[in-house]
Amino acid sequence: MKLRALLICLLPVLPLGAVPVFAQQQAERRLVQSPILTIDSDRVFTESAFGLRVADDVETQSAEISAENRLIEADLKAEERKLTDQRSKLSPDAFSGLADAFDEKVQKTRASQAAKGRALNELVEKERHVFLAAAGPVLEQMMREA
Repeated sequence: MKLRALLICLLPVLPLGAVPVFAQQQAERRLVQSPILTIDSDRVFTESAFGLRVADDVETQSAEISAENRLIEADLKAEERKLTDQRSKLSPDAFSGLADAFDEKVQKTRASQAAKGRALNELVEKERHVFLAAAGPVLEQMMREA
């Protein structure tokens, strides 16, 4: 009778003692030995101190370009309003020449600002390449040891 009472008391507790063993067995099953090791190089770059510094630099430069774009936009809007106000006072040929010059200025400005954005993207890719070239030997050693 005492043994039965002891078993009844222990039955709810027994599975708890088995959980660590079961969890350990499951963890061992997840550790698969494979001749293939995959490294997410983008993640290694973006989560490294080097990648975080690059991201901060790019964010700062991007904010500067955005602020510059807002100033340019405000200046161009003011210039456009001025040109529109002058339209009634100018001959069609004179206005057309000014309008064409303004349009050319806008196109050059857009191209210039777009080039700055592309240069920023190219900087990120260049820095990623520099990082991966430097990290390559370390990653290769890690793969050999894995």
